[in-house]
Amino acid sequence: MKQKIIVIGSGFGGLGAAIRLAAAGHEVEIFEKRDKLGGRAYVYEINGFKFDGGPTVVTAPFMFDDLWAAAGKRREDYFQMVACDPFYRIFDWNKRAFDYNGNENFILDQIGKWNPADRDGYQRFMGTTKAIFQKGFVELADKPFLHFTDMLRVAPDLIKMQSYKSVYGYVSQFIQDDFLRRCFSFHPLLIGGNPFDAPSIYAMIHYLEREWGIHYAIGGTGAIVKAMGRLFEDLGGKIHLSASVDEILIENKRTVGIRMADNVIHRADSVVSNADVGFTYDKLIRKEHQSLYMRAKMGAMKYGMSLFVIYFGTKRQYRDQGLAHHNIILGERYKGLLNDIFNKQQLSEDFSLYLHMPSLTDSSIAPDGCENFYVLSPVPHLGSGIDWTKAAKPYRDVIMQFLEDNYLPDLQANIIAEHTIDPLHFQGELNSRMGSAFSVQPILTQSAWFRPHNRSEDFENLYFVGAGTHPGAGLPGVLSSSIIVQDLIGPAGVEARRDAGVKVAAG
Repeated sequence: MKQKIIVIGSGFGGLGAAIRLAAAGHEVEIFEKRDKLGGRAYVYEINGFKFDGGPTVVTAPFMFDDLWAAAGKRREDYFQMVACDPFYRIFDWNKRAFDYNGNENFILDQIGKWNPADRDGYQRFMGTTKAIFQKGFVELADKPFLHFTDMLRVAPDLIKMQSYKSVYGYVSQFIQDDFLRRCFSFHPLLIGGNPFDAPSIYAMIHYLEREWGIHYAIGGTGAIVKAMGRLFEDLGGKIHLSASVDEILIENKRTVGIRMADNVIHRADSVVSNADVGFTYDKLIRKEHQSLYMRAKMGAMKYGMSLFVIYFGTKRQYRDQGLAHHNIILGERYKGLLNDIFNKQQLSEDFSLYLHMPSLTDSSIAPDGCENFYVLSPVPHLGSGIDWTKAAKPYRDVIMQFLEDNYLPDLQANIIAEHTIDPLHFQGELNSRMGSAFSVQPILTQSAWFRPHNRSEDFENLYFVGAGTHPGAGLPGVLSSSIIVQDLIGPAGVEARRDAGVKVAAG
């Protein structure tokens, strides 16, 4: 049956769901709080620079091809992607670099420079992560976990894959060198998880990168967002920008639409929330409509880390400093620093950083002769009590001084564009509970069925996409959540799907 469907928020999960549902013949409208599409993938334009708010690591690029194919279109007609090589350049605390890409022999040579004995261990590690990848991503990532029996069905596989171990613990079975253990265990940080707490199923991220590579969209991540918006409108979808939703309306245990900040009401047959799950339950649904079970469940959820990010453009280029497109700069402390961020909830004097240098790949995002960067530091969420109105400037200064002293000479004298975000931005602008950058933390007891479901347990026609629901954060995760919601809602009908240009298999 054809439905009128409202999508709240336009992150990758919301855009993916809106496109798929429109392609399936439904009448779909997106309501976005900000003045541009993208959610966390917002684009900041300053003095001729285009800064991607994030995410900037594009894995599983085939998922975009599949999304366009579902709409009867070709992704290549909307935006272009290029492969990154190396995937990352990872620096230790002495500025010694480790590169890796999709070439196993290259990786083994790199490992040999650090600890030749770990070459065999790495090959055994990759052999086991293939099975984890097959089960965790190929089979389960786009399947809903709505019932506890769904969890029981996969429990034997999770035990077999040693999901009770952390990613770091799992990697350490195969890799002996401490720095190399860090290189192959940092991946949960990309989705807001602690490598010492995230279950070993997330070790598959490294395999996923090896399988399909890491890509960059020409024009930046914002070019993907723009292309998805265009595709959605080509399918007849309607977009409302600067449109803040104040309430999801509930009648007789069903959602009937939304009420805007200006009190205008929009009716719908179903609502898909790409807003943070915690924020949705806490702020958009009246408590009297919620079950005590859901209120308790959401109140007990642990949220992942936040981020401190500095976007900056320089009037000179830094092509001779040994940097790559994606750089990870690891501090001397690893477990202790992560314990400070996730458990002690304190801002440390030291840090580890991700330094993004996209103008190495794409000159279109910076003025001629200039360089485009952002530097990201994981920090505790707002449950820490840190006063970022006071802490932000000193923290920014120490990070920029560190980069100037070690990687980017005379940096601060050459900056001509800059923008900073901190946990207050994630809470206030992105409506993320606790100011978390990745929503619900990926730990074993908050994965699959234990995670907020893709269909609300309280309201049968309220659905969730994005980082806070199954399967979790990261581009493959949120795009998978949009597939799940499309499957749960179903097509409007064969004729409607043909009208949308989708090829329908007979029967």
